[in-house]
Amino acid sequence: MDHREGHVMTYQADERRYERQPYNRSGRSGLKLPAVSLGLWHNFGDNRPIENSRAILRRAFDLGVTHFDLANNYGVPYGSAERNFGRILREDFAAYRDELVISTKAGYDMWPGPYGEWGSRKYVLSSLDQSLKRMGLEYVDIFYSHRPDPETPLEETMGALDRAVRSGKALYAGVSNYSPEQTAQAARIMRELGTPLLIHQPSYSMINRWIEDGLLDTLEEAGMGCIVFSPLAQGLLTDRYLQGVPEDSRAATSRFLSSDRIDRELARDLDEIARTRGQTLAQMALSWAMRDPRVTSVLIGASSVKQLEDNVACVDGPAFTEDELAAIDKVTELRSAGGR
Repeated sequence: MDHREGHVMTYQADERRYERQPYNRSGRSGLKLPAVSLGLWHNFGDNRPIENSRAILRRAFDLGVTHFDLANNYGVPYGSAERNFGRILREDFAAYRDELVISTKAGYDMWPGPYGEWGSRKYVLSSLDQSLKRMGLEYVDIFYSHRPDPETPLEETMGALDRAVRSGKALYAGVSNYSPEQTAQAARIMRELGTPLLIHQPSYSMINRWIEDGLLDTLEEAGMGCIVFSPLAQGLLTDRYLQGVPEDSRAATSRFLSSDRIDRELARDLDEIARTRGQTLAQMALSWAMRDPRVTSVLIGASSVKQLEDNVACVDGPAFTEDELAAIDKVTELRSAGGR
């Protein structure tokens, strides 16, 4: 299909894009999300070629991925992922805006001084305005409080989310990295304000199972969806580390990962289970994270079109047998004890 050779040709989305993956309702809301969503945390900043980012986004949409997840400080430097996404949106996806769910967040370090992070009304709403400007959007579909602020009343942070929705700058509100107790409290405040929380975005993987200890129950009770990030444990649950740590890998180069966390034996044991299912380790890890119906969507990153295609193919995997789930539990139980 020559329209994908570069953006010289006008992009036309694949007509069969909605046949490629399931769409799940987020909690008790009216919004459905694709089973696999694309996160723009690592591969969409100014340190990556824009044409690679464009190719990944085009292919994702052609594969039925309608949800693109950002945050104010994604990309190198901060803000560059939103800016680059905004450019591609304008040049390639303008005609498809109403088919896309675009999210962003405020909570982590973004600009200098006391108003550049956490959960104050000033920071949260200023950050949203900046994000909209970078992306060239009038509104985002989901706006998150990226982390709880221990020093700001939850009523203030939630009030800012409520204001974002009422002002038309966001259609839905969500939270990320909140504990079960904080989530229940936030959901109660937002319900009283009249802007129910749509969704929670926690970390979750086969070796990081903290959401099973209360959070999923809390979300079900509150009618909220769940979209999980780092379902591949930032690459640990892929074939990348089966033979060791490549020099160019995230474990070797990122401050978020260190090579001493790589457990090759664990990955190899899980890889054996995946092979019997006809899946790669990454595909099985994604399928596993989706096995609970309360998980609305899994967020993947992608550094190439091929990696994207391989991971999105997880939706074609078989259902898990009880024996497979028990085998995975046995392999991972020692590693998953560490919580977040």
